[in-house]
Amino acid sequence: MNNINLKNKVVLIAGGGKNLGGLLSRDFAKMGAKLAIHYNSDNSKSESEKTLAEVKALGADAFLFQGDLTQVTNITRFFDEAISKLGRVDIAINTVGMVLKKPFLETTENEYDIMAEVNSKAAYFFLQEAGKKINDNGKICTIVTSLLAAYTGLYSTYAGMKAPVEHFTRSASKEFGVRGISVTAVAPGPMDTPFFYGQESDEAVAYHKSASALGGLTDIKNIAPIVEFLVTEGWWITGQTIFANGGYTTR
Repeated sequence: MNNINLKNKVVLIAGGGKNLGGLLSRDFAKMGAKLAIHYNSDNSKSESEKTLAEVKALGADAFLFQGDLTQVTNITRFFDEAISKLGRVDIAINTVGMVLKKPFLETTENEYDIMAEVNSKAAYFFLQEAGKKINDNGKICTIVTSLLAAYTGLYSTYAGMKAPVEHFTRSASKEFGVRGISVTAVAPGPMDTPFFYGQESDEAVAYHKSASALGGLTDIKNIAPIVEFLVTEGWWITGQTIFANGGYTTR
């Protein structure tokens, strides 16, 4: 995908400082794009600053934006700052998410509210702001989860709060399509990143590794090209959730 020329295009990435988002930032920099890179908190500041230095070393015009995207004003500020500093937004990608693995009967109201805000509310208003601010013929993509096709317990709030994003994607694609804007979602399997391991026991990790038909956890290097394709040459795909998980779940 790195042979695609995105010179003078602006890519805005929520959660773009580390893990999958960091890889996407570096890949788009290699394609010549300008970058607006979001990170949530001081916990990810140093890694995000490292990503910023790497994309600038690749020649990208880029900046960091810190903010809690469950506060809609921060989503608005992020897009506005991208337009102010880089002139436009052509591609908007949201990798933000939060996992909670907990029995249904033990989940608290506060945990429910937090999961709803991070996984559902932030995704909704990110799509809304992208629809307002992105250029005609722009591209929007959200990362969801392959658990949307799983018959399992313990992830009721994680999968449950990612599930609405599928319909948000369909609805936004229908409404924004008149402007040539494609809107998609990508559903990876459990990815081999720190985002995954914090919730899982050694036994659960072993199960997840064995559950995919192709074997092992999802590698972010296998997901980034799919996202990059959807927001470039694959723009004709719209309103869809693409399950990319090595055969972990399907429907």
